[in-house]
Amino acid sequence: MPIAESKPSRLLCYYGDDFTGSTDVLESLFRSGVRTVLFLELPDEEVLQGRFAGIEAFGIAGVGRALSPVEAEKELRPIFERFKQAEASVVHYKVCSTFDSSPTTGNIGKAAEIGSSVFGGEYVPILVGVPILGRYTLFGNHFAAAGEEIYRLDRHPTMSCHPVTPMKEADLRRHLAEQSGLKTALMDILSLDGTGEQVQERLKCLVEKEQPDLVLFDVLDEERLEIAGRLIWEGAQRNKSRFVIGSSGIEYALGATWKAQGMLQQNRELIVDAPPVSRLLVLSGSCSPVTEQQIIHASEAGFALLRVPAADLIHPERAEQARLQLLKEAADLLEGGKSVLLYTAAGAADPAIGAFRIALDACGYHSEDSSRLLGSILGSIAKSLIVDTKLKRIVIAGGDTSGYLTRELGIYALECVAAIVPGAPLCRASSQDPCLDGVELVLKGGQIGGKDFFNQVKKGSGSEN
Repeated sequence: MPIAESKPSRLLCYYGDDFTGSTDVLESLFRSGVRTVLFLELPDEEVLQGRFAGIEAFGIAGVGRALSPVEAEKELRPIFERFKQAEASVVHYKVCSTFDSSPTTGNIGKAAEIGSSVFGGEYVPILVGVPILGRYTLFGNHFAAAGEEIYRLDRHPTMSCHPVTPMKEADLRRHLAEQSGLKTALMDILSLDGTGEQVQERLKCLVEKEQPDLVLFDVLDEERLEIAGRLIWEGAQRNKSRFVIGSSGIEYALGATWKAQGMLQQNRELIVDAPPVSRLLVLSGSCSPVTEQQIIHASEAGFALLRVPAADLIHPERAEQARLQLLKEAADLLEGGKSVLLYTAAGAADPAIGAFRIALDACGYHSEDSSRLLGSILGSIAKSLIVDTKLKRIVIAGGDTSGYLTRELGIYALECVAAIVPGAPLCRASSQDPCLDGVELVLKGGQIGGKDFFNQVKKGSGSEN
């Protein structure tokens, strides 16, 4: 039995570069027994010491993945400065486990530059692999599952042709070099083998020899993930607040280390009161093939499907009528006891995507405005449906639109209550509006879940038993 080490009052703060990824971190900390709250805006001390007194970690759900470098500077710097004041042992800039980013949109290198300037100290660790989600990094190259197959990122059927940030380079060092002048060194899979002392010495030699700004850690399995977590945590003990970049693999790695050191509760019950619901509302802004199959299966399982007339919803003359019509159709179905799925596209080949791009151009918008516009519109619709039909649980699918959509709901915090499907936990919302306070919410990335995902969420915690 390990001897429990002294635990800091606040283990971790994090910023999620999209909302689905933010709840992914929430889930990983929940699984480790770390009480965590995800806020939609920066909380003040009154909130942290009031309703959420005693939390060990907190996060901010952001939209960094959709921002330009200039916008990222405005968004991230004040948040990082606030995190520095919170004196958490680790400050995590959370990115998608498929690392999708580009020099102009969701620039991870820019986030690294901002974080380094705020926190200083040693190199910035980068860890992206998450074995539980089928994400692996080997000799610097990143791999991700699609169905039953594992693909190198530049050959992945979805990420290689992502509509906003297509991944054309699997070597994450090369990918980062296109976004920033920061130097990246690699702690490869072979360097992570051996005793703790041997691995520590290899990392020390790597840093002394290459003098890197960033150190990328390979990840293949849970064993090496825990080793990386131990190295990151040891580094955090040498710094007042250690800035790190990566997927929820960071939290799985640190959680394993914290457990091994006796710092966390053991045998925490993962499923907390997640009964089935009679009606579920799903709002999908995802065009991934995984979500496409989930939409098809939902229809077969009895969900009513309604296509979102995206082009009409941004047209100045047709928008209001289109919104009212969609609201009425959805409300009538929900009031009739049906589960409803609103979707903007059924897969990457859906002609609606091209039609929406034409509509954006015709209305004077740019392609990068699409997530904000669709997310805000769908969020307004979702809020009306929750209030009018007294819904208890909803699902939001699609990382790019989820942030804007969730911000429209009028909620200010989320806590994980059940780990139903890895990567997409069931969360309980906090809101000043009694109609929204306590609503259950699942945020699903495009690549997450099996074909029965939406039905699983409707069935609740018993769906895997």
